[in-house]
Amino acid sequence: MFEHKTIDYQGSSTRYEAVLYLRVSDLKQKHKGSGLQSQETRGREYARFLGLPVVETFHDEGVSGKLFDRPDVKRMLAFLKKAPSGVRYVVIVDDISRLARDYRVHFDLRDAIENAGALLESPSTVFKAVRDADSNYTEGIQALGAQHFREKNAETTRNRKWARLKGGYWPYKAPLGYKMKRVEGHGNLLVRDEPMASILQEGFEGYASGRFASQSELKRFFESRPEFPSRTPDGSIRLQKVTDLITHPIYAGKVFCKSLNVPLTKGQHEGLISLETFERMQQRRNRSAVAPARKDLNLDFPLRGFVTCDDCGKPLRSCWSKGAYRHYAYYLCHTKSCPSYGKSIRKEKIEGQFVELLRGLRPSRVLFDLVKDMFIDAWDQRGKQAASIKAGWTREITGLERQIDGLLDRMVDTSAPRAIQAFERKVDKLEREKMILEEKLANSGGPKRPARDMIELSLRFLSNPCKLWESERFDLQRLVLKLVFPEPLAYCRNEGYRTPKTTLPIKALTDISDDGCKMVRPRRLELPRELPHSDLNAARLPIPPRPHCPGG
Repeated sequence: MFEHKTIDYQGSSTRYEAVLYLRVSDLKQKHKGSGLQSQETRGREYARFLGLPVVETFHDEGVSGKLFDRPDVKRMLAFLKKAPSGVRYVVIVDDISRLARDYRVHFDLRDAIENAGALLESPSTVFKAVRDADSNYTEGIQALGAQHFREKNAETTRNRKWARLKGGYWPYKAPLGYKMKRVEGHGNLLVRDEPMASILQEGFEGYASGRFASQSELKRFFESRPEFPSRTPDGSIRLQKVTDLITHPIYAGKVFCKSLNVPLTKGQHEGLISLETFERMQQRRNRSAVAPARKDLNLDFPLRGFVTCDDCGKPLRSCWSKGAYRHYAYYLCHTKSCPSYGKSIRKEKIEGQFVELLRGLRPSRVLFDLVKDMFIDAWDQRGKQAASIKAGWTREITGLERQIDGLLDRMVDTSAPRAIQAFERKVDKLEREKMILEEKLANSGGPKRPARDMIELSLRFLSNPCKLWESERFDLQRLVLKLVFPEPLAYCRNEGYRTPKTTLPIKALTDISDDGCKMVRPRRLELPRELPHSDLNAARLPIPPRPHCPGG
């Protein structure tokens, strides 16, 4: 099996001992034929062939051969320098490529091993103990071959990834919410991985719509879902993880890679959200910072931060007070200059009055059915206008293409680097707008289900907002506050809630409520009254004469 020996180690007065060095650049290789186990087996067999005992093994896993600075290389060199008196170590590597895949790194390691007083051996390569011009040339050619293989393999991999990205396929590890699946005609394709895909979709849409006011609130939503991975030892999720998720265009059905010079490209996979929603998330993220909701804002006090003191206008705080037998919950104003400072309001009172307020916003059944039919008629009318809307989008796309072509022509004609960068930013912005319109155009084939099915959930909420509040789910209760009231509610300790402002849908249903409204009776609008004679009487409305009273 082995055919060469550079030194007759058995016939020497020096005691030689073997040290194995193993390396794989990819952790997957551990389980393949070129893995650590096969390298160690060959190394031990070759040491037995040379008649050397193996005293130590060093191995680097997942480390590139182009690097000199490797953890176990450092340990090995330190071990070699501490050789006992009368002992000389022989470093055995399975192949020259296991030592290094870079010409300079190879000879640097070769020199470091020799300077530590050790020799280098391999069952696949002849390393002479005393180097000459011919051995250096042969060894250098082999080292260059190993470097060329690494560079060519990296180049081939890079080209394949570039081609896959340009075709709309994601060539890397599947991101959270997706998994790779072999699909006929596509190869490896990203598909939804439930339940994470639905959790991310709900979180992204909630952040884009304002349901979650900040990334911190979105983070707490993800933390509330036990299925969410990537947690720290204390069970939380890093805020950077949330930022990485909301800025990744792959969730909008797009692929992108700056290092491979691949611009935003339509992906072959299904996006969790639309590109328009993704852009709204970026706009919200780039706005001025919003003070995050406190972490201890929990199920105990759903109105905390939303109800304000009527005297000072500052949000009411909440607390628990310890009684003789149990704890009691209160809301209170914490503004020292306020007349209501420190005066507590029982939780049951303020939240009970809020429930009554919500119940008062429920429209009558007759009015709601009428508005529902009107809304469905408007929905159908909107569907009939779809053709003209699509034509408008097509015209906008054509206009954007003209602008992009004009900017590209100007880029060709200019040589100023700053001008070129400005043109590139403008082109990128127009390309994104064009992709959003193309996405709308592609998805504007009309509703897939009847209008009643599509709007049923919204109508059920408008018919009775209090029902969602009574679910006692904190996230849904906070959602009710945002959907029903556009601004915080003012609360007076003695009189209760002030007249609240409601959002447009709720306001429309309650303002035209038929409670207390009746048709005008077909009779005169005012009682008859004596008027002095005047020339203007002819211009007045005729007044019926008084009824005749006998004897009057």
